[in-house]
Amino acid sequence: MSAEQNNSLTRIGVFYDGNYFLKVSNYYNYYHERKRRISIEGLHDFVRKQVAKEEDVDYRRCHIVDAHYFRGRLSAREAKLSPNELLYNERAFEDILMGEGVITHYLPLKNSKNPNKTKEEKGIDVWLALEAYELAYYKRFNVLVLVACDGDYVPLVRKLNTLGTRVMLLSWDFKYLDQNNDEKVTRTSQDLLEEVTYPIAMHEIIENRVTKNEPTIENLFVNAERHVERETYNNQQEDFQESTIMHVKEGYGFIKYPPNNLFFHFSSLQNMDFNDLVGGEKVKFKIETKPDGQPVAVEVTVCKR
Repeated sequence: MSAEQNNSLTRIGVFYDGNYFLKVSNYYNYYHERKRRISIEGLHDFVRKQVAKEEDVDYRRCHIVDAHYFRGRLSAREAKLSPNELLYNERAFEDILMGEGVITHYLPLKNSKNPNKTKEEKGIDVWLALEAYELAYYKRFNVLVLVACDGDYVPLVRKLNTLGTRVMLLSWDFKYLDQNNDEKVTRTSQDLLEEVTYPIAMHEIIENRVTKNEPTIENLFVNAERHVERETYNNQQEDFQESTIMHVKEGYGFIKYPPNNLFFHFSSLQNMDFNDLVGGEKVKFKIETKPDGQPVAVEVTVCKR
């Protein structure tokens, strides 16, 4: 392949500040009128189209070649002891990220010196910045998309500018009253907005009366029909469903069930040893809703090979 042909592909790298992205997704799920989470698949489609528009290139030649998600998190033991099945929810979201090709990076949360906080992130923004710069240098991203709002990323953007890598910033500004009636405000650093090549105010695009119902914007959120289905399951769905095993880990696995894959525990497997189970196996199962509203697969049976 010639250098000219190689350069015809617009290579995109996406980097998520995970804690910030979680706040954004929670806002739309719990406090915004849409009552739906941000879809990773829909967001990546939006990124490709937005890059094509800003770079004035064909959408088909814009590809996300690398995506990374950085966040601090509790240890498995701490998460298991937390309310609302935090451990399961984190792993379920991790499965969504993996399904979209997003590489996850985690650091343990540290005890905070602030008496009002029990745990806090330490070093995640530095790790993100180092990885982003190194990968941009070696993989020669044309555009690096940053999902963040913190002014701490300004030095990263300046370094990327020296490489000739354009930076697109996806940012959300919003405020709301939480369950305690306290006002919560999220604002993007003005310094960061001024340094990037393409500042994209996502809240303005989503709220724009002209474009808010366009497919690209609608697809930024988890499918409405599936979202309603998940919220209105009976305690157990009596009819068996059929699908395939996505992958298995130590003691649990995931079954393909769009838009989010279904978790199942090894004790739910009925007709074979869990250690003999492999990805790609066709299975039958029922769907049970946990107390927190999360659906899981039960009575999992491997179909005849």
